[in-house]
Amino acid sequence: MTVKDVIECFGNENHPSRRDPEILKLFNSICQESIKVCMEINTVYHKPEELVELMSKLTGKQVDSTFRMFPPFNADFGKNITFGKNVFVNSGCKFQDQGGITVGDNCLIGHNVVLATINHDLNPANNRKNHYAPIKIGNNVWIGSNVTILSGVTVGDWAVVAAGAVVTKDVAPYTIVGGVPAKFIKAIEKLEFISMTGDTSNIL
Repeated sequence: MTVKDVIECFGNENHPSRRDPEILKLFNSICQESIKVCMEINTVYHKPEELVELMSKLTGKQVDSTFRMFPPFNADFGKNITFGKNVFVNSGCKFQDQGGITVGDNCLIGHNVVLATINHDLNPANNRKNHYAPIKIGNNVWIGSNVTILSGVTVGDWAVVAAGAVVTKDVAPYTIVGGVPAKFIKAIEKLEFISMTGDTSNIL
């Protein structure tokens, strides 16, 4: 049994091994490792390059050297998170990543953001069964403080999620959303982003 086997079980509700005792044993072991690594991240000062290595250990894949984070940070599984380049994660964020979290390049993630890839069944006969769906954050996305993004949501490139929003549906590229639940506020022209960043390489 491997981490890949566990992740495949999360991704397929009808997977024949989903209740396999060996899968559950490995799952619990990975969760305990995630708790251990997050405790190390959160309770001792680390240089930026040390945090990169700790996040690489947490996720099970090499995190780019441009990654930056202000702890504390918590993940319940850890091995189903993928970060792009030049990502900044502010303090207090919580990633519930069993269903899969992908963060693109050049993203800014504000204080106390929650990314939750698990939902529970509403039918009492199903005893709050877990349902998993991935969260996908595009490139150059800005997520404000205290945002919660729920399972199955994709946030498009250059989108902005206003502080305090609860995002239950996909967010289109080059848009601002906000509120509970989050709703479309406005579209942003590409030239507005160029003027803010000073990047003129994509004007034409």
